[in-house]
Amino acid sequence: MKNKLQEEINLKTKPIGALGLLERLALQIGNIQQTISPSLTNPALIVFSGDHGIANEGVSAYPQEVTHQMVLNFINDGAAINVFSKQHDICVYIVDAGVNFNFKNHEKIVDNKVNHGTKSFLKSKAMQSYEYDQCIIKGKTIVKDIALQGTNIIGFGEMGIGNTSSSSIIMSYICDYPLNNCIGRGTGINDKQLKNKIKILEESKSFHGRLNDIEEILATFGGYEMVQMCGAMLEAYNQNMIILIDGFIASTVFLAAVKLNPDIIENAIFCHLSDEKAHALLLKYLDVNPILKLDLRLGEGTGCALAFPIIQSAVNFLNEMSSFNSAGVSNKSQ
Repeated sequence: MKNKLQEEINLKTKPIGALGLLERLALQIGNIQQTISPSLTNPALIVFSGDHGIANEGVSAYPQEVTHQMVLNFINDGAAINVFSKQHDICVYIVDAGVNFNFKNHEKIVDNKVNHGTKSFLKSKAMQSYEYDQCIIKGKTIVKDIALQGTNIIGFGEMGIGNTSSSSIIMSYICDYPLNNCIGRGTGINDKQLKNKIKILEESKSFHGRLNDIEEILATFGGYEMVQMCGAMLEAYNQNMIILIDGFIASTVFLAAVKLNPDIIENAIFCHLSDEKAHALLLKYLDVNPILKLDLRLGEGTGCALAFPIIQSAVNFLNEMSSFNSAGVSNKSQ
């Protein structure tokens, strides 16, 4: 199929390779769906939300309660992800994976709450093994439910004060990179806060010692929203969906997912290079190229929504652009 797709792309009325990244996206998507006429149906985006005990150690510029305040903003359609998803007709699902707040059975929130926030990994594991298992199952279940709607392309976003700290230390463990190379300013911390963040994460790594098992690393340092996202990504691959990866946090979750199932890389599209320091290093480790570079550092899945029309253009040219033969245009001389 890959050779047939490449031939189909090459015979469009353009010089070979002239549509650049769009050609590579068309090839990837056609290969995922095993067709020369791919489609994007019922695009969806899940925003997983959860609180982190490590946020109480002063690693973020914002207090923990911002997580639940932003979830309320999501369900009132007031956040950036609401605006961009609406613009591109993407259905957004807001998931409470473990926010330290009770939302009173709001109809716009998927209640996947495992607990009211993780523990601080400075002093213990962030979550228990049974909580980790619950998160994986809950993440997979929501994607199975969305698949029943005919969705074949899905993006993942997150909200959780402190989750850049979780991502930094997870990346350091999995990639075996020095922790300092994996730490950035997150939501915009100042120099003093950054120094404290580095100190806290170094102490956390020293406390837990050497860890090699991917699931143990996730349970020790991850958030409920991150582990549910991991389960969701793995299930999205099982459902043969196109998987849209957002910024640093989502890419770190994907890093864990690809270690658990290396084949998932075939279905993944990396939507943007974020302004978070370690993201470029992480994408280099994964050997992937993002679609956009907009200096974003917001999360929520915003990069997925912004990249979607470019992905749509890749599918459209493959389906609708004339070939040299059909258009009666002379091809390049041999």
